[in-house]
Amino acid sequence: MMKVGFIGLGTMGHPMAQNLLKEGFELTVYNRTKEKTETLKQQGAAVANSPKEVALQCDVVFTVLTADAAVEDVVLGENGIVNGVHPGLIVVDSSTISPSTSIRVAAALSRHGADMLDAPVTGSEPQAIEGTLTFMAGGKKDLFEKCMPLFLAMGKGAYYMGENGKGSYTKLANNTMSAINLLSFVEGLTIAAKAGIDPDVFVKVVSGGGGKNAMVENKSSKIFSRDFAPQFMTQLIHKDLGLASNVAKELEISTPIMALAKEIFQMAKAKGYGSEDMSAVIKCYEEWAGVTVEKAKETI
Repeated sequence: MMKVGFIGLGTMGHPMAQNLLKEGFELTVYNRTKEKTETLKQQGAAVANSPKEVALQCDVVFTVLTADAAVEDVVLGENGIVNGVHPGLIVVDSSTISPSTSIRVAAALSRHGADMLDAPVTGSEPQAIEGTLTFMAGGKKDLFEKCMPLFLAMGKGAYYMGENGKGSYTKLANNTMSAINLLSFVEGLTIAAKAGIDPDVFVKVVSGGGGKNAMVENKSSKIFSRDFAPQFMTQLIHKDLGLASNVAKELEISTPIMALAKEIFQMAKAKGYGSEDMSAVIKCYEEWAGVTVEKAKETI
């Protein structure tokens, strides 16, 4: 069985690493904040002191990091993965980053004798915990097939998208849709609440028709309970829309709805909701509409 490394134990990475352990993989982990490794250590993971050390000990190393700069530092930095390269090493980056960064980092690793897949995921914290993520991978197809058992230990499926960078392109297109779907739900929900309609009943109606999308299912309970603890932070979806905007310029395509979505999430960040769940954008709409979205109170 492959020896697996995991770097980046945040909201997504920690449960993904736990699922690898549950499936019996020998796991070595690293996180800049070492306290986040404790639970995994108790469950049987080895803890490394640097990304280089993880690479030296493993056949496949997963990275789940917040931004392009973090990926470049972990992979190519002074104590990075590149300094622990050995024949056959595969790096699988499941971060959401620019396709150009994915291509550049993969090329740098290749020059040192290692291979990389850019393999971000759909889903947020609940799906990471449940092991129902979906992977989209760019890189060599034989490496994708070799890593399939690892993908299926953490998710319900994995799809090969093409050469390096194609996984990252796919993820940014997906997250553009996710952001727009959330805003479409929030706008409709605000209209209903302002009109005096029970939002809970509205959600049931929407769930049976053309307005249904995953955000209705995933975010309605958080909004109704006023639980904005982050499953996917507002500042991260805003970051992803910035990357997607750059891709749109690169591809010379018009994305007017995405541009507006990016500005709305910027407003949410400016209001102080950046570290809250992306569903906290409802608070902007509530302020604009002068209404609070909540379930109708039961009458006796």
